[in-house]
Amino acid sequence: MRTVGYDLHLHSCLSPCGDMDMTPCNIAGMAHLNELGIVALTDHNSVDNCPAFFKACEEYGIVPIAGMELTTAEDIHLLCVFETLDDALAFGAEVKTHRMRIKNRREIFGDQAILNERDEQIGEDPYFLPAATDLDLESAAALVEAFHGVCWPAHIDRDANGLLAVLGTFPPEPVFRIAELRDRENRKLAEGRTVVVCSDAHRLWEIGEAGGTLTLETDDTAPEAVRHELFQKLREGKL
Repeated sequence: MRTVGYDLHLHSCLSPCGDMDMTPCNIAGMAHLNELGIVALTDHNSVDNCPAFFKACEEYGIVPIAGMELTTAEDIHLLCVFETLDDALAFGAEVKTHRMRIKNRREIFGDQAILNERDEQIGEDPYFLPAATDLDLESAAALVEAFHGVCWPAHIDRDANGLLAVLGTFPPEPVFRIAELRDRENRKLAEGRTVVVCSDAHRLWEIGEAGGTLTLETDDTAPEAVRHELFQKLREGKL
């Protein structure tokens, strides 16, 4: 058994609210300096920087997780993570069909840069990423499950885009076994669910400010083995 640090909520420069220094290589390097062993990249409504992030993490021995912070039709932020990069990319392609085609105004919201494993820009998403999709909460959760992922509501103790601020309470469906908080002191809001506190980093110096530790039973350090055990725990809500 061994213990590893994790952060399951970070944004790259693909998210318009993310600093342009939040490149895949920089994120991996800063995560390494902060002794994080498992890190999820969760840009707004996109997974397009996850392939480069996976490559960057290889250099530092970090287990990468491909994910997304999806905005539902109710304007709730939902953290979605996937055991394999292929599943995440397929999910991302499907989500693109549910996004609003609102042009991103770079001068107001910032760039939405797609990078390769050398942090070179290879593209840009032209449409404003954080805008709500047409997927309601139940449909979004079902879509995540269809692509073998796990999801939970993000920052439920925040007014903006928090599930409790929007709905007032947890709905009977979908069933969430995990809830993310910004402040661990607000754990009562999770109503007995497993609490995850992550950095929601948009700038390099925010990485490592919050997160947790995970006890792994496997001695296998291969990313696939670590991800498999992590996702077993996530599906059971026992992180």
